[in-house]
Amino acid sequence: MLRIAAIALGLSLVLSTGAPAQTPSALPVIRVASAPSDDMTPVLYADRAGLFRAAGIAVDVQRTSSGSAVAVAVAANAVDIGKSSIVPLISAHARGFPFTLVAPSAVYTSASHSAAVIALKTSTIRSARDLNGKTVSVAGLQDLNWLGVQAWIDKNGGDVKSVHFLEVPVTSVAAALDAGRIDAGALQTPVLAQDIETGKYRILGYMTDSIGHRFLQSAWFTTQAYAAKNPDLIARFVHALRQAAEYTNQHPDETVDLLASFTGMEAATIRRMPRVVAGTSIDTREIQPLIDAAVKYKLIEKPFPAQDFISQFR
Repeated sequence: MLRIAAIALGLSLVLSTGAPAQTPSALPVIRVASAPSDDMTPVLYADRAGLFRAAGIAVDVQRTSSGSAVAVAVAANAVDIGKSSIVPLISAHARGFPFTLVAPSAVYTSASHSAAVIALKTSTIRSARDLNGKTVSVAGLQDLNWLGVQAWIDKNGGDVKSVHFLEVPVTSVAAALDAGRIDAGALQTPVLAQDIETGKYRILGYMTDSIGHRFLQSAWFTTQAYAAKNPDLIARFVHALRQAAEYTNQHPDETVDLLASFTGMEAATIRRMPRVVAGTSIDTREIQPLIDAAVKYKLIEKPFPAQDFISQFR
């Protein structure tokens, strides 16, 4: 029953929110899904610039509400390839889910300042230590921000065991702070940039710096069965995506309209915010620190080599 419910949920979340692209019928179609975020930029650009078409494939882009919805859809075969934060994929692999990474998405660098813990400017909370006994929101319990906040509190004199974590959608964090339901909230761009621009909130710290100064933040993944059955399609997708990532990293201004259309954000806000660095290849050294942190904070029981869940067909 749970499996049937998961399949139904995946189909409803993906297919009801997606806006299928018009694709040439002569080309094989890859259905991809992602929540609306900046790390979708290379895919959007590759589609507009004809890079997928040049690689001999068509991509049908579906928009979902979250990385969790993407994972459900991929597992249910409602889409072929999805994008998610890397931490839930680490957790899924440790629990035996047959997901495999095919391409990098966003690479976190400390210089990007793309994720932070915020509080009201009027709040007395000014440090990690001040969060002892307080309530902090994360977009998803056991996600990257949840892991990063714990590491940041630990490294800056706080007692993470005393902190209460509450799951709040990133678009609702500001309202939760205003209402006093939370004392601080973890956010990432583009919502982080939007909320800070209001002048009502201040940044307490960049939590994911406590995990590492460079690591793979999100990735494109599929099932092992799909990867084994479609190695050529995956290779074409990865090739076009790498070309797009190399270009969009160097020309962020040319993709403002694409991101605005996909996320619903104001173009002016996108131009001012730090843009995500897109990865061009999967490096196990940029994944292993997250696996080790997942073990430290008891998300998974034991570590495993990052290479174990990277597809050999990419």
